[in-house]
Order: sequence, then structure tokens, then C-alpha cells
Amino acid sequence: MSTFSAELPADLWPRWIARSAALLNSHRDLTGRELIARGGSAEEEAERLLAAPFVVVSHGTEADPVLNYGNRVALALWEMSAEQLLATPSRLTAEPMLREERERLLEQAARDGFFMGYEGVRISATGRRFRISNATVWNVTDAAGRPAGQAATFARWTFL
Repeated sequence: MSTFSAELPADLWPRWIARSAALLNSHRDLTGRELIARGGSAEEEAERLLAAPFVVVSHGTEADPVLNYGNRVALALWEMSAEQLLATPSRLTAEPMLREERERLLEQAARDGFFMGYEGVRISATGRRFRISNATVWNVTDAAGRPAGQAATFARWTFL
């Protein structure tokens, strides 16, 4: 059994693998850059993305988008389990007074495909605040090319 499949509940890891592929392919297609070293099976790539030393997080296309992926760093930073993450509207990752700014960023990424260099304050599930720096936000498509949400990645944050 892989580390990846042992780490997540059995019903989650196939979705994590499919979402990982969508995240990796969409990021490459829009930015021209790879998030991680590519190669091997979809499960091996998903394991590398899960273990990456930077945040990768995404949400779906619902009217009030719900988070649908977070790698280990994202789960630790937002202080939640994978199951908790999958039940969290993404707007709750920002404090109420900062949600308009977050919404403008998401609209710009939706319009342009991606946005690089974002900085802002986020909040964990326990209320811990942190400032993210130099984030990239991009649109995610599924294997058929249909819109599948948006994602973000960043490697720098400071607790406030």
C-alpha cells in the first residue's frame, strides 16, 4: 500500500489522485511551469504533490465553492483533516473583512486563466491568522477540459 493511500481514508484517495492530475495539468497548461517533477503513474505524481514542501489547495465550481484538495502543507497550515477540508467553503479561509479582496483575485484569475504574486491574510480552522506571499492562483479543468474550479499555491507565509 502506498503512503498516499494509507494516509487518506480509502474513499478519498482515488479522488485525490484525479484532482492532483487536474491541478498539475491545468497549472502547466496555463503557466507553462510544472508544480512538481512529473513522471511515473498518476498515483506517484499525486504522492509527490501531497508531499510537496509548499501549499497546494483548490476548490470546486459550486455557487459557494467548497475546498476539494489540500496537500499535507495546506492541511497543516489550515489545521484541518482531509475530511474537514472537503466540507469547508473556500471563502472561510479568509476573514470576513478580507473576503471581497479574495473574491476580486478569484475573478481576475477566472478572467485571465491565472494570477501570480498574490499576497493576503488567511485564517486557519482554529482561528490562527497568517499572511501568504507570492501566491499563484489558476483555473482548473478536468480531463475533458471542463471547468473544475480554481487552485492556489504558495511557499511563503508568516503567522500573525
